[in-house]
Amino acid sequence: MNPMKALRAYQKVNSHAQISEASPHRLIQMLYEGGLDRLAQAKGAIARGDIAQKCLMITKAIDIITGLRQGLHEEKAEDPAAIQQLDSLYEYMNSQLLKANVSSDPEMIDEVVRLLTTLKSGWDAIAPQ
Repeated sequence: MNPMKALRAYQKVNSHAQISEASPHRLIQMLYEGGLDRLAQAKGAIARGDIAQKCLMITKAIDIITGLRQGLHEEKAEDPAAIQQLDSLYEYMNSQLLKANVSSDPEMIDEVVRLLTTLKSGWDAIAPQ
């Protein structure tokens, strides 16, 4: 077996195990981490001129942010206005990523990275002990 294929298979099994054992809080952390990873990969693809990889990574980041948006539950929230603001922020990030995909602008990706990093830091700070 190809060593890279074996490594990918192991990583896939390992990530499935992590997901199945993760708390809801940890799952959100993993989504933030995954989004940030995909955006770093997209920037690398832009630097290399790899348009197909850039498109794929930005699309995956958009999918992750869309998943975060879908996870918001306004009806159960203590502060529905805060949930609406977060939803609007996710919508803005996806809009910026669509524009970054068309223009191959790493600075637009950097803006979304800063926003996601801020959200992840806040989420990390409220981790259950």
